[in-house]
Amino acid sequence: MPQGRANETAVDELLIRSAQGDHEAFTGVYDALADAVMGLSFRILRNAAQAEEVTQDVMIEIWRTADRFEPARGTARAWVLTIAHRRAVDRVRTAQASADRERRAAMLSVRRPFDEVAEAVEGRDERRRVYRCLARLGRVHRVPLVLAYYEGLTYLEVAQSLSTPPGTVKSRMRTALRKLRACLEGGS
Repeated sequence: MPQGRANETAVDELLIRSAQGDHEAFTGVYDALADAVMGLSFRILRNAAQAEEVTQDVMIEIWRTADRFEPARGTARAWVLTIAHRRAVDRVRTAQASADRERRAAMLSVRRPFDEVAEAVEGRDERRRVYRCLARLGRVHRVPLVLAYYEGLTYLEVAQSLSTPPGTVKSRMRTALRKLRACLEGGS
């Protein structure tokens, strides 16, 4: 039997003995699996303190529910890591739900200190002015700006998509931004 499988079988046997109330056997299970549970929890949570809490919760759950382990369905290691994965994911989901609730509550409690209709009208007017000024730019200046600011491309991606050297794209964009600013400041 390969060394890895022998270790897995030994941990399986320790977990079975733990289910029968053998405290020393559970110590062996803990020693064999706690680091793996901690590592998995940390990879999911990205927070050492929370990973430690999850590890502690999982190991307590393993102690309490060791009699649910079924060797015919898999190894003790797989069973324990499945429980750890579920517990860590539950922790992430709980934290996300809590943050979402807080964000919604904050949004409901905020009173808007401005006239929403006026803000919407000003926003539309500003967009119209930008579009009008963009339309006045030549294609060679307008296209890189549209790709960068509306499509979210980087200088290099714009250069690649236009088959143009990056330095040329940067220069054209700087010129385009100057022209756009002048147009917008001119009130046209």
